[in-house]
Amino acid sequence: MQDYNSGYSAGAAIGAFMAVMLIPIIIIVVIMVISHWKIFEKAGKPGWAAIIPIYNTIVLLEIVGKPVWWILLFLIPCVNIVFLVWTTNLLSKSFGQSEGFTVGLLLLGVIFYPILAFGNYKYLGPSAQEAGGLRPLDPSVGYRDPFNNTPPPPPTPPAPPSPEA
Repeated sequence: MQDYNSGYSAGAAIGAFMAVMLIPIIIIVVIMVISHWKIFEKAGKPGWAAIIPIYNTIVLLEIVGKPVWWILLFLIPCVNIVFLVWTTNLLSKSFGQSEGFTVGLLLLGVIFYPILAFGNYKYLGPSAQEAGGLRPLDPSVGYRDPFNNTPPPPPTPPAPPSPEA
């Protein structure tokens, strides 16, 4: 009679489950590292800084224009959540985006960080001078008509009547 309750089969099942879970996690981490690399390069910082654990936070603080001692605030429980959200908002504003984009970076970072990295967003400066330089994206600027239609000329105003003496 066979003993199907051996510990080897349970260990194999757990190992297979862990391997299946590990592959998507590795893919997500690679996507995020590549995105941060590109974001750092857009901001004029070295891209390799994205893979150095503490240095990447220092570079991120430089990008958003905050002092390096803020890294200590990231070590305090509960305070770190507030400053993480704040820093993410400043990163969003540094690239000319609004608070809606910040929410996207926080909740769907795996989608929004690559959008920020590979989209046509330009680095406007450290948190865009506290969002004073924030300009929403205007789709009409630089628009090229695909059909080369020229707009009609504006109507000419009627000439004023000449006074006759």
